[in-house]
Amino acid sequence: MTLRIGNGAGFWGDNLDAPRQLVESSQLDYLTLEYLAELTLSILARLREKDPNAGYAHDFLPVLKSLVPALKSQPQLKIVTNAGGMNPASCARAAAVILREAGLGDVRIGVVSGDDLLPRLAELKSAGCEFKNLDDGRPLAELMQPVVSANAYLGAQPIAAALADGARIVITGRVADASLTVGPAMHTFGWSWTDWNKLASASVAGHLIECGAQATGGYSAAWEVTDLAEVGYPIAEFESDGTFIITKPDGSGGHVTHATVASQLVYEIGDPRHYLTPDVDCDFTTVELDDLGSNRVAVRNAAGIAAPESYKVSLAYRDGFMADGRLLVYGSDCIAKANECARIIAHKLHAAGYDYARANVELLGAGDGVPGLYESPVGLREVMLRIAVHDPRREAVERFCREFAPLATSGPAGLAGYTQARGEPRPVFAYWPTLVPRSLITPQFEVRSAGDWS
Repeated sequence: MTLRIGNGAGFWGDNLDAPRQLVESSQLDYLTLEYLAELTLSILARLREKDPNAGYAHDFLPVLKSLVPALKSQPQLKIVTNAGGMNPASCARAAAVILREAGLGDVRIGVVSGDDLLPRLAELKSAGCEFKNLDDGRPLAELMQPVVSANAYLGAQPIAAALADGARIVITGRVADASLTVGPAMHTFGWSWTDWNKLASASVAGHLIECGAQATGGYSAAWEVTDLAEVGYPIAEFESDGTFIITKPDGSGGHVTHATVASQLVYEIGDPRHYLTPDVDCDFTTVELDDLGSNRVAVRNAAGIAAPESYKVSLAYRDGFMADGRLLVYGSDCIAKANECARIIAHKLHAAGYDYARANVELLGAGDGVPGLYESPVGLREVMLRIAVHDPRREAVERFCREFAPLATSGPAGLAGYTQARGEPRPVFAYWPTLVPRSLITPQFEVRSAGDWS
């Protein structure tokens, strides 16, 4: 038996047509849709603050609507997604409306929860959890800013349990990206949850396809080799022994080679001997890749040991305000004029009593993105001046936002246009990576028909 799992989204904002194109061109058993990152969680936390019914990746809803014909014509197709974000139950209710209107009210939707620790912070602190920052070791008690979100990275077990309970669509909050693939593999093959090598294999597959087209030629140094306008999204074809092949739909753009798969394998993994997930501790150094040609790469020999005793937690807190302004500067002396514009803005702000906690000046297009590495292009005629500031005081950031527009008539000649002449301060949610003992968290799932999610 071969299990085919394809991933049609690598982040919130990915191609809305990719999931539909993937299921229409390939006979998948499972479609996964990965929407969450630490930044995304902060955005969703902000949305939930404004509306208690919001806080999920709303891109999932038009995607689901586009998948209705496939759900009707491909009875084997199931969907697993972390689109639930901060509010998986609300996401399920919105998805249920789409399914009911399409005559699919009997489709069972599973919701995985238990990752949201914000309501439990006081309880967990009382249980001895210090939420030490993984970067500097500080306990959360030293943070003098309000926490706005705290989400544990759950694993694949509640996903597999929801599938076993008849869910055709599983919507989760924060789970580890690879677990979206691990859950279906564990459910389908019935592997033991202590078969660490099988869990490692499924986790490697999930890691390879989680970023969408990055495994199929997107973001590749060999970008010119094939057409990325029609890039195909990745598919993992599993065998019951845990080996699998990474491929893409026939006739689609992009390419699957040893290079594209190897590049994604080492993407954002930290210690390659210990890629830590809530399901297994993977050793990526044992993994073998075999390029079979025709956009097929076999992956074998994944190894793993028992999962860590803690869940990783993505915690965010309020950290003041920021804003940025951008100004297009034209002329053979554009670099000098851009620097003068930056000096004028800094001078006016300092004179008004505003010096900022953090500020950054960039000349986009001048080749100074990596100082000392590149020289400015010969014959340069325009640059984009970008200035960003961050400060605890909202009024300080508001004053910064007012200093770009006056340059139109009081700055150097050759200010060709504005992309943001009068911005608005934006709240900053800063990241606090931490851990919480597994024993303090109980993942949960609930499965209902679309007709019963209301």
